[in-house]
Amino acid sequence: MRKSNYSIRVMTRQEVDIAIDWAATEGWNPGLYDADCFYAADPNGFLIGLLGDEPIATISVVKYGDSFGFLGFYIVKPEYRGMGYGIQIWNAGLEYLKGRTIGLDGVVTQQSNYMKSGFKLAYRNIRFKGIGGGDFPTDSEIVQLSTISFDELCAYDKPFFPDDRMQFLKCWINQSKTKALGIVRNNKLVGYGVMRLCRSGYKIGPLFADNLELAEQLFLSLKSYASKNETIFLDTPEVNVAAVDLAKRYNMAAAFETARMYKGRCPELPINRLFGVTTFELG
Repeated sequence: MRKSNYSIRVMTRQEVDIAIDWAATEGWNPGLYDADCFYAADPNGFLIGLLGDEPIATISVVKYGDSFGFLGFYIVKPEYRGMGYGIQIWNAGLEYLKGRTIGLDGVVTQQSNYMKSGFKLAYRNIRFKGIGGGDFPTDSEIVQLSTISFDELCAYDKPFFPDDRMQFLKCWINQSKTKALGIVRNNKLVGYGVMRLCRSGYKIGPLFADNLELAEQLFLSLKSYASKNETIFLDTPEVNVAAVDLAKRYNMAAAFETARMYKGRCPELPINRLFGVTTFELG
């Protein structure tokens, strides 16, 4: 039975850790240091549902710029599912993002439920799992991303995301246990990638590049920083066939998938240059 002492409010920074722990329990394998960057993106964009003082539901509804929002961390504690608590926090989250295009990466089994709220499928993302190691590419144009001006990085990143995410990006490329690399050709940034430590292994994301050759150099460079007994993950848009082929060529196997869906106008992103999704939780 649903109880009347259910309340929904904005999370504190410490409560974001609850959502990340629950995501880990669900098998989503979040990064060890994601929380600070997620919270920096929009401190008001994380909601928690409480039954009395007990946290039982979470959702993130992060605002980017003036026009876009991304929904994630939609989790209800297992013993409270099917009682109506989830839909209440879901509706509160959608209200917070009212008037914006909203994106999400949802588990495929929930697609039909998301469609009831007006979301439409854009494409699938496939998480590939492999092992680290290998040699850093010789004669490559790889540089530490810290040598690139942040303004230049933001200008390169801008086409890949529907609205401004500067605050998030500044934290993302500088978090602990992270390797961030760029690739420069003719004094111009033509791709970048980030690999971060997760609950299990490492995730590469984002991986953006002007073509497959550049993406492969970045991928191999990042991969070389993990040892050959460590797991690496790459989340690829299935519609970028070159990205999927890249993962398979290095013996990575499909381990998980999500449905990228949008409510509102579907953003026009350069999918053919998007080889690795930044994060399923925040877009």
